[in-house]
Amino acid sequence: MNAAPAPATSRLNKRMAELGMCSRREADDWIARGWVKVNGAVAVMGLQVTPADRIEIDPRARGHQREQVTILIHKPMGYVSGQAEDGYQPAVVLVQGQNRWREDRSPHRFAPSQLRGLAPAGRLDIDSTGLLVLTQDGRVARQLIGEDSGVEKEYLVRVAYGRVETDVQAAFPQSQIARLRHGLSLDGQPLKPAKVDWQNPEQLRFVLTEGKKRQIRRMCEAVGLSVMGLKRVRIGRVTLGNLPVGQWRYLGPDERF
Repeated sequence: MNAAPAPATSRLNKRMAELGMCSRREADDWIARGWVKVNGAVAVMGLQVTPADRIEIDPRARGHQREQVTILIHKPMGYVSGQAEDGYQPAVVLVQGQNRWREDRSPHRFAPSQLRGLAPAGRLDIDSTGLLVLTQDGRVARQLIGEDSGVEKEYLVRVAYGRVETDVQAAFPQSQIARLRHGLSLDGQPLKPAKVDWQNPEQLRFVLTEGKKRQIRRMCEAVGLSVMGLKRVRIGRVTLGNLPVGQWRYLGPDERF
């Protein structure tokens, strides 16, 4: 009689991320601090676990997590999302006390420590504007940019069709809108279905669930459109709203992507 197959194992940090406890990086930090137990024993780095293993988190880790902030910024043109490049500054330099939106109702008080580990959860091109998320919370980052993320991102895109810059909708073939919705490939891979509709005669509304580099601009190029302006107005259930260009606010305690 054959023995039952051994249960599949995975690294503890990966398992903790899959369970939504934290990011892998956070898990490694907690394990290093001795804040994680598996089946009652303090875990060591690189430990392999099965789905049946009991993972316990020290309350100090939860307290540390509650202190982490997520910031929403209305990125202007001319700033990059992440690391500084080619003389351009990253959007995080705008996260200063004087740039906080005065209508922000979050109970958080701004402190320089909140800049530590603050990283973009998704990209927004240097020549695009709109909603950019910066977070210290690995759970938020995983939700927005993890491999299995399906969070919608909504964009308003002003376009031209050849020399046509007004009433582009009338000149642009409807069949090409269908291609934008589904049927294009980038980098040799088919794109996921997208929602694409005319917002007004010169502006398209895109809703995507993926974020390849310069995806919308490249999609438009593939069907003969030129992007004249691009603005992200929503990520999941969080909207840009009235947040002014170059200003930021905290993700509220009652907001979820």
